[in-house]
Amino acid sequence: MAIYILKRFFMMIATILIIATLTFFLMHAIPGSPFDEERTSNPTIQANLEKFYKLDEPMHIQYIHYLKSIVTFDFGPSIKKPNESVNTLLARGFPISFELGMVTILVAVISGIVLGTLAALRHNGILDYSAMAFAVVGISIPNFVLATLLIQQIAVNLKWLPPATWSSPLHMILPTLALATGPTAIIARLTRSSMLEVLTQDYMKMARAKGLSPFRIVVRHALRNALMPVVTIMGTMLAGILTGTFVIERIFAIPGMGKYFVESINNRDYPVIMGSTVFYSAFLVFMLFLVDIVYGFLDPRIKLHRKEGDA
Repeated sequence: MAIYILKRFFMMIATILIIATLTFFLMHAIPGSPFDEERTSNPTIQANLEKFYKLDEPMHIQYIHYLKSIVTFDFGPSIKKPNESVNTLLARGFPISFELGMVTILVAVISGIVLGTLAALRHNGILDYSAMAFAVVGISIPNFVLATLLIQQIAVNLKWLPPATWSSPLHMILPTLALATGPTAIIARLTRSSMLEVLTQDYMKMARAKGLSPFRIVVRHALRNALMPVVTIMGTMLAGILTGTFVIERIFAIPGMGKYFVESINNRDYPVIMGSTVFYSAFLVFMLFLVDIVYGFLDPRIKLHRKEGDA
């Protein structure tokens, strides 16, 4: 297991390096300059700014500085907000985005597992059909469309919840619903189909024959094996939810990393774009690394050499 974890760790480092390199060169391949506005007013100002941010140096030298900033975790000052560093913006915005993402994941996992399990236990019943209808609707509607509908109906028309900002627990409900509906639907469908398969296994019949309580049969014997497909997709789902918060944050005016990231793209703020991209990429790759390890511990039947062969 230690060798497997070590190999996955080095794969994680290599992935982060590839993402960082692609981000750097794609960012510099875009036509234009962060100082286009200064160019029309005073060329000297633009030259001084490019020298200050080391944008006048050869590309390979800039790339070395960039890799050094990643290793030291010091992404330098923002171009459009020179009084603030990229690290400061990350420290200010990421906790909010992380909180929204973690609450969303918690809601999606719990509600999806419960809904899928109940649907499987009431197979071909009203609850089953209702749960699958919800799953189809939840998967079909994009979260930004759902967010707009929630604001219009619940916040504006019914006035049950505040429409925007991030200052109280009530402000978390609508953006969490907008983000969690899709993942909840996916988890519910996976849990239902997997649970239906597990319930027909011989060891489940043996558990019933022993007179075990339905609750113990479902929780201890069926649910653990039925959740393996859910664990498999959790890494991808984590990435989708945490990066999907950027759009939802803009819609609900949440002061997370989505605000700074979108502004940095509009302003061609290289340090913020590259710093936040590398930071989020490293975080998400690390989450995938953890999910991979947890998956191996949850199912001891999986042989490490098989997983290494799939990598």
